[in-house]
Amino acid sequence: MQCCAELTPPTAVTHSLSFPFLSPTARNLIVAKTSLIQVYSLKSVLTETGSTRLFRRDLDDSTTKLVLVAEYPLFGTVTALGSVKTLSSKSGGDCLLVAFKDAKLSLVEWDPERYGLFTVSIHYYERDDLQGSPWAVDSSQSYNYLTVDPSSRCAALKFGTRNLAILPFRQAGDDLVMDDYDPDLDEEPPEPTSTTKLTNGNISSSQTPYSSSFVLPLSILDPSLIYPVHLSFLHEYREPTFGILSSSAAPSLSLLHERRDVLTYSVFTLDLEQRASTTLLSISGLPYDLYRLIPLPLPVGGALLLGGNEIIHVDQSGKTNGVAVNAFAKQSSSFGMADQADLEMKLEGCTIEQLDAENCEMLMVLNTGDLAILSFKLDGRSVSGVSVRRVAEEHGGLAILAGASCASPLGSGRMFVGSEDTDSVVLGWTRKSAQLTRRRSELQAEFDEDISDEDDEDYDDLYASTAQDNPKDSEAGLSVGKSQTGDYVFRIHDALINLAPMRDLVFACPKAPPATKEKSGPSEPISDVELVTAYGRSRGGGVAIMNRELSPRVEKRLELPKAQGVWSFHVQSLAQRLQPSQTAKQDTSSGSVPAHGAEQFDNYVIISHGLADGGEESLIYILTTSGFEELKDTEFDPAAGGTVDVGTLARGTRVVQVLASEIRSYDSNLGIAQIYPMFEDYEGVPPNIVSASFADPYLLLLLSDSTINLLEVDDRGDIDEVEREGDLLVKKWVSGSLYTDHKGVFVSENEGREKRKSTLVFLIDTAGALKVGQTPRSNAPGLLDFKGNADGSSKIYDLSRLGTAVYTAETLTFLPPTLSAEYTVRRSTARENVAELLVAELGDAVSKAPYLILRSANDGITIYEPFHYPQNVTNPGLLSSLRFNKIPSSTIAKTPEYATQDVTDDKQEPRKSPLRAMSNVGGYSTVFLPNESSSFLIKSASSKPRILSLRGKGVRGMSSLHTAMCRRGWIYVDVEGIVRCSKLPDSINITETGWVMRRILLGEEVHALSYHLAMESYVIATSEKVDWKLPEDEEHHEEWRYEDPPLKPKVHQSSIKILNPLTWTVVDSYGLEPTELVLCMKTLDLEVSEHTHARKELIAVGTALIRGEDLPSRGMIYVFDVIYVVPEPSQPETNRKLKLIAKEEVKGAVTALSTIGTQGFLLAAQGQKCMVRGLKEDGSLLPVAFMDMMCYVSVAKELKGTGMCVMGDALKGVWFAGYSQDPYKMTLFGKSTSNLEVTTAEFLPDGKHLYIVVMDTDCNMHIFQFDPEHPKSLSGHRLLHRSTYHTGHFPTTSTLLPSSSPAPQQPAPNAMSLDFIAPASSPSPASQLLFTTQTGSLHLLTPLSEPLYRRLSALQTQLTNTLEHACGLNPKAYRAVETDGMGGRGVIDGKLLARWFELGSWRRREVAGRVGIEGEEGVRNDLRAVSGEMGLGYL
Repeated sequence: MQCCAELTPPTAVTHSLSFPFLSPTARNLIVAKTSLIQVYSLKSVLTETGSTRLFRRDLDDSTTKLVLVAEYPLFGTVTALGSVKTLSSKSGGDCLLVAFKDAKLSLVEWDPERYGLFTVSIHYYERDDLQGSPWAVDSSQSYNYLTVDPSSRCAALKFGTRNLAILPFRQAGDDLVMDDYDPDLDEEPPEPTSTTKLTNGNISSSQTPYSSSFVLPLSILDPSLIYPVHLSFLHEYREPTFGILSSSAAPSLSLLHERRDVLTYSVFTLDLEQRASTTLLSISGLPYDLYRLIPLPLPVGGALLLGGNEIIHVDQSGKTNGVAVNAFAKQSSSFGMADQADLEMKLEGCTIEQLDAENCEMLMVLNTGDLAILSFKLDGRSVSGVSVRRVAEEHGGLAILAGASCASPLGSGRMFVGSEDTDSVVLGWTRKSAQLTRRRSELQAEFDEDISDEDDEDYDDLYASTAQDNPKDSEAGLSVGKSQTGDYVFRIHDALINLAPMRDLVFACPKAPPATKEKSGPSEPISDVELVTAYGRSRGGGVAIMNRELSPRVEKRLELPKAQGVWSFHVQSLAQRLQPSQTAKQDTSSGSVPAHGAEQFDNYVIISHGLADGGEESLIYILTTSGFEELKDTEFDPAAGGTVDVGTLARGTRVVQVLASEIRSYDSNLGIAQIYPMFEDYEGVPPNIVSASFADPYLLLLLSDSTINLLEVDDRGDIDEVEREGDLLVKKWVSGSLYTDHKGVFVSENEGREKRKSTLVFLIDTAGALKVGQTPRSNAPGLLDFKGNADGSSKIYDLSRLGTAVYTAETLTFLPPTLSAEYTVRRSTARENVAELLVAELGDAVSKAPYLILRSANDGITIYEPFHYPQNVTNPGLLSSLRFNKIPSSTIAKTPEYATQDVTDDKQEPRKSPLRAMSNVGGYSTVFLPNESSSFLIKSASSKPRILSLRGKGVRGMSSLHTAMCRRGWIYVDVEGIVRCSKLPDSINITETGWVMRRILLGEEVHALSYHLAMESYVIATSEKVDWKLPEDEEHHEEWRYEDPPLKPKVHQSSIKILNPLTWTVVDSYGLEPTELVLCMKTLDLEVSEHTHARKELIAVGTALIRGEDLPSRGMIYVFDVIYVVPEPSQPETNRKLKLIAKEEVKGAVTALSTIGTQGFLLAAQGQKCMVRGLKEDGSLLPVAFMDMMCYVSVAKELKGTGMCVMGDALKGVWFAGYSQDPYKMTLFGKSTSNLEVTTAEFLPDGKHLYIVVMDTDCNMHIFQFDPEHPKSLSGHRLLHRSTYHTGHFPTTSTLLPSSSPAPQQPAPNAMSLDFIAPASSPSPASQLLFTTQTGSLHLLTPLSEPLYRRLSALQTQLTNTLEHACGLNPKAYRAVETDGMGGRGVIDGKLLARWFELGSWRRREVAGRVGIEGEEGVRNDLRAVSGEMGLGYL
C-alpha cells in the first residue's frame, strides 16, 4: 500500500509546435514535456547597446522571450503534436492534435470563456482487432508517429506495425461539409469569407469538425509497404498526399553487402470519400540508413530525406539531388550524391527546420548540438543542387550544448529548439554583411533623427545585402564547412531550464562560504541536507543543487526578542524628486541615459516591538556597513505606539506611519509634516487600525470594528479623508487592498484599457464577498463594489452613485475555478473562510501581471488571474467582461502542529501579519506570506505562480530592502525576535520546478556523482568524446595496421574529479585509460586494516573498457581516498587531492557497487557475477564470496547493516539475496517470476513488511514483497508481485530515505545518516523512496497505513470522476498495467490527489464527505503525508 507523488514536473522538451492557438492573430508555442503540455506566448523585449538603442529594422535589437500562458499535466505520454485549421473553434485559432502512446489522438482547442484547454474529441486505435496477427508487435512497443496535411484536410497516425489511421477534417467547400448538398435541388452554397472564419464559422454547432476516421493497412496501399520507416503529408497538392519511406526487406547493417539500397520513396494521394489511394510516384534504390522524411513548402517543394550519412531531396517530379556529409555514404550506398565528405558529419538524431524560405536554407542541429546550414540551389523552380556548411563557433555554431529533440520556427528570425539533454532555447539569427558592419557607426550617429517607413525600406535595400547579391560572397558560399562574411550569426534569446536526464543523485551537507559563517548566528536558516543530482549530456552536463525551501543569504542580523514588525523605506525631498526629470531633459539631447536616480537605496528601517507592560513602541534605524544604528535626534516619536504599517505617498516625498489610532506623515528629514487623528470625534471606545494598503495617492485603512477609511494625499502632501457614502458607511469588511492598474488589465480593450491608469479598491465584506473599486475618470475617487449578499452574490458599485449596482458576481466565497457574473452553484453552506485579500503583481522584468490573492484562515492560498471574455464587448459598462481564473496550486499550508515555530515568552497571542507585496526582490515582483507558513508567492515569465517556503522559524513581519549592502533583498523578523537583512543567493532558480535550484555547468557529461562527507567534497566521474583507436595490446591483429577509417568513431574517455563545494570548480582530476568508461561510483565505508579493523570513508569506482563487440569485456575497480595537500598559491580551494588506494582488474564490466554486511566489505557486480571483496592493506581486493548472475547486473543495493541485498538484471528480473560472514557466502532468498528489464531497484521497509521496488524500461514500477509465510511464495523462493504502476517516465536512480517527523519537538534525522529509521509509533512513515527520471522529474513513493490507504483510494476514485482531465485522458487507464501478478492493491496516484485543490470549496466538502473525511483539514493532513511536506522536512 503505497502512494507515488510527483515532486517536480518534467523539464525535458520532447515536442514543440508553433501556430496561432489563443486567437487567429496570435503566435503561440506549444511545448510538450512527456506528460506536460505548456502554452507560451511570445514577447519581444528591446535590447539596448551601450547608451543608444539601435534600429530594429537594421540590426537585431530585440530579444524574444517566452511567456507562459497555461500548463496542463497529462495522464498520458505525448508522442507527437500537430495543428489543424478547423471550420470553427472557440478562439478562432487553430486546434491542437495530440498523439499519445498506445495509438490515441486528442483534438483540443483554446476556450477563451474558461481561459483553458477544451477537449473536442478523443480517438482510440488500440483495439485488439486492429493489431493484426497474434504474433504482431504490440502497439505500445512499435514506433508510432503522427502527420497532418498542410491544408488541414486530414491527419494520419501510423500505429502498430503496418496500420494507418486517417482522421478527416471538414473544410469549407469539400465533400465532407457538402455531403448533403444536391446541385439540382439546392441553391449555390455561399463562399466562406475571412469574417466568417474569424467568428468561428457558420456551420451548425452540432456538426463536429471531423468526420469518421478509418484505418487502412499499409499493404492495401501497396503490397511492398512491409517495413515502413517514416511518412509525412506533402505541400502543394490538391488532394491529401503523403510520401512514405519503406522497404520490402528489413534494413540491416550486418547484411549491408546484400541490402545496400533497399529503401523506396513512394507518394500516395488519398481519396477521403472513397477511402482509397493512388500512387503518384515511386523511387527505389535509396540508401538503407534514411530514417526521416521532411516535407518542404515552396519555393523548394518536394521532400527531404534524411539519413545517417546523407541528405537527399526529391521534388514532385521525382528528380533527386543528394549530398554525402561523410565518407561512409559512398561506401554504404551506390546512390548518386554530391561529395562533401570532408564535413565529417553524423546525422543520426539530427533536427532540421526551415531557416529562411526566401534564401532556400534550413537549419540543422546535429546530435552534438553543432549548427549547420543546408542550402538549396534553384534553377528556376527546380532544385539543381544541395549543399551543407557548418556554422563557425564565433557565429554561434556551438550555442546549443547538446542534441535537439524538436524545432519550431517562431517567425521574425526566431526559432525554438527543444532538447531532452540540455536547455531548450529560443534561437535568433541575423545575416550580417561587411557593408552593414561599416554602416553601424553612421546609424548610431543619426539616432536622434526621425525615420519614416519609407526610409526604413531604403535602409533595408541599402544594407541588407546577402551572399547572393555579391559574386565574391557567392563564391564564399560554395566553400565547404566554413562560414562566410554574409552568413548567419546566431544567439540565444531565451531558455527553458532542463535538468534531464538525471544521471545520479546524492545527499550532502551544504558548505557555506566563510563570509556567510561569520555573519550567521547559531540558528540561521540553513538547510541541513541538500539534494545534488548530475544532469545533462555532452557539453550540457553539470550538477544541480536542489532544496524544497529557500535558505536566504543573510547579510546582517540583529536580535530583538520583542520585535513584532519591520518596515524599510526610501524617502526623498521635493527637490530630489524634481531633479531626475530635469537631468533627463538635459541628457536626452545627447542620447545618453541619465545616471542620476538609478540607485535609490532605502534610507530608514522602522521596527515595532513589544514592551513589558503589553504595549508597543516603534524605533527607527539606519543601516550601515557595521549594522543597525538607532536614530534619536529626529521628530520620530517611539512612544507613539506600535506601528501597523509604513509606506510612502506624494510621489515618495512623504513617509506615512500608520499607528493604531492616528496617521503620522514625515518629510525626508523625518520631520513631522502632519498628524492625522482618526477618532477625534468618536463617541465611546474608539476602534483601532488593523491593516493598511498604500497606492499613491490613496491609503486604505481597515479598522477593528470592520469598517474602512479611504484617505488621499494632495499635491502638497497633506492627508485628508475621502467622503464616504452608502455601503462604505454601513457594511462591515474583512480585508481590503489597493492596486494601481498601469496596464489596464482589469478593463477590457473597448473600455479604455490603453487610455489611462486607474486605482482599484478590492474589499471583502464580513459575508465573504469580494468588492472591487475604481477611481473614476475625474479626480474624484470612486469605488466599484462587489456587494456581498446573504446568498453569496457580489455587486459592483460606483462611489459617485452607490445606490445603483453596475455589476453583480456570484459565488466568490465558494472559490470556483472560474469566477464570473454568470457563474452560479447550488445552495450550499460550504464556503471558504477567507481572511485576507491582496491584489499585487507577480512576475519578473520580462513579464509581470496582477493576481488576486486570497488567504484563508488556515493560511491556505488561492490565486486568481484576471482575464476578459468576450474580448470584443460592446457594453460600455465598466468591467463588464472581467473574469477570474483560478491558478492550480498543490502547496499545503503549514499548521501550527507542523510549523517549526517555537513558543515565545510572551503570554499574549502573536498578531497575524498581513500579506506583503514587494515590487523587486532579486528581480522578481513577489508577495510574501508571513506567520507560520512563511512563503514567497513568486513566478517568472516562463513559469506559473509558485509558493516557495522560506526556511526557518515563522515570520512576524517582512519588508523589501534595497541598500548598497543588500541589493534587492528583504528584511524580516522571525518569532525568535531575530531581524535579518537577507537576499536571494546568487545563481539560483526558484520558479521553474517549485524547488530552489542552482545549476553548475561543467561542460562535460557527468556519469556518476558521490559525496565525501569527511572532506566535504564532491567526486564526479565525467567523460569526453575521443577518437577510437584499435587496441595495440595482446588483442592486436596484424591486419589492423592497414585500416585507416576516414571518420573515426567517438568513444568516451572518463576521468575522476574533485569538485569544491565553495567555488564549484574542479580542484583535482584522475584520468582513466582511453575507451574506459565509469559505470558506477559510490562513497563506501570500507575496512582498511585487517588487524585493527579500522574503517574509512572511501570512493569506489567501477569501470568498463569498451574495445568492440568482438573482444571480451574487461573492467576495473578503483578505490580512492580524498586527502589534504598543500594548495596552489592564491588558490586555497585546491587543498584536496585524490589518492589511489586500490586498483583491481576484473573480467567483465563493473556495473554496480555497494557495501555489504557489517565488516566493511565491498559488493561488486562484475560481468555475470556479484562478488564480495575485502580491501587488504597491500591495496588488493580479496574476493570472499560470490553469486552467479544471468546477463547484466544493472543494480545492486544492500539494506544497510542487514547483509540483505537486491540485484537487478537488465533482462531477467530481480534477485533477493543475503550475505553471511561465518562462513562467507551469499544465499539466494527469492527472485521474481517474470523477466523484467530492470533499470533500478531499492528496498522499502514498512513496519514488519519488506517490499522491493523495481523500475523497468517500460516506465513501470513493480512492487514485490518477500513473505516466506505466504503459500504462493514457495517458502520465499518467489517474490510476491503485489502491484504495478506506470510512472510514464524512464527511471534512472532510486534512493531509500528516512522520513522526517512532523512534530517540532522531535529532531530531524542526522544530515547524512540516511539509514535512519523512525520508531513504529511515529505518525509518519518510517522511510520513503525517492527516484529520478530521464525527463528531469522527481518522484516520491510513500508507504501508507491501512486507514490512510483506504481514504486516499476513495479520494482518488472521486477525483477521477469529478475532475475534468486535459485531452480527455483516463488517469486510471494510464496507471494500470497488465501483468501476471497476484492482482494486489494498486499504488495511489499522488499526481491526481494534488489536483484536489483545483476544486471549489463546496466541491471539496462534498468529495471529503463521500470519502468519509470530516472537513477539508483532514484531507490536507492526508495529502501532507504523501506530498513530501512531512517526509522530506530536512530538505
